[in-house]
Amino acid sequence: MKKFKFTINGNQYETEILTVEDNIAEVEVNGTLYKVEVDKTMKAVKTPRLIRQTAVPSTDSHPSVAKTSSPAGPKGAGSIKSPLPGVILEMFVREGDIVKMGQKLLMLEAMKMENNIEADKAGKVTSILKGKGDNVMEGDVLIIIGD
Repeated sequence: MKKFKFTINGNQYETEILTVEDNIAEVEVNGTLYKVEVDKTMKAVKTPRLIRQTAVPSTDSHPSVAKTSSPAGPKGAGSIKSPLPGVILEMFVREGDIVKMGQKLLMLEAMKMENNIEADKAGKVTSILKGKGDNVMEGDVLIIIGD
């Protein structure tokens, strides 16, 4: 664990703390092993462990929700959300435009980078909720695409 050098009455001692459990420490002094009882309970220093949750893109409503529609359900309806906080630099579509899947809808500046936001479904742009120059947060709905 830790090594120390002591000088006591002119004599040098090289020590190493090997383990610590409750109030008993195993200490090696100049090659000889000693079990030392400490007045108070000592705890070994632990490095904190970061626990991160599984990242889910903000465009997904919930990981357990099916990403495809049923054959009888409406096609192409949905919203385009901001993947990152940033500023909208340019809009490439207007309300009423027909868009195809993968078509560039707008350009978003996030973290000093320009990001193209593309349509993930085909349909008609029914409403645009944010415009050029607007600040957006992650998950904000930008454009709604309907039938």
